[in-house]
Amino acid sequence: QAQLVESGGGLVQPGGSLRLSCAVSRGIFSINAMGWYRQAPGKERELVAAITAGGSTNYADSVKGRFTISRDNAKDTVYLQMNSLKPEDTAVYYCKADTVIAGYRRSYWGQGTQVTVSS
Repeated sequence: QAQLVESGGGLVQPGGSLRLSCAVSRGIFSINAMGWYRQAPGKERELVAAITAGGSTNYADSVKGRFTISRDNAKDTVYLQMNSLKPEDTAVYYCKADTVIAGYRRSYWGQGTQVTVSS
């Protein structure tokens, strides 16, 4: 059973927008932070945006001013709003949850959703 499920990926034209969603299972406890990562073909997976339990956010320089990470605790969902998309944003986007319980650390990864920016 998947504990993180991404959705919202697809094909979009340059300059367009997409909103990715990550549904978090209530079976995942004590989440310290969540993030969105992406991996393009032949490239290393990189952090795109992260949000802490306290609501602090940070972004990769390449997406600052264009992407926004947010969460809806009532829906147990994390979002990545992507605006002004560029072809170089094309990648598989993964949701990640980091947990810390009594000093034990564990990471959960979603299956990924494809984002393609092309005319």
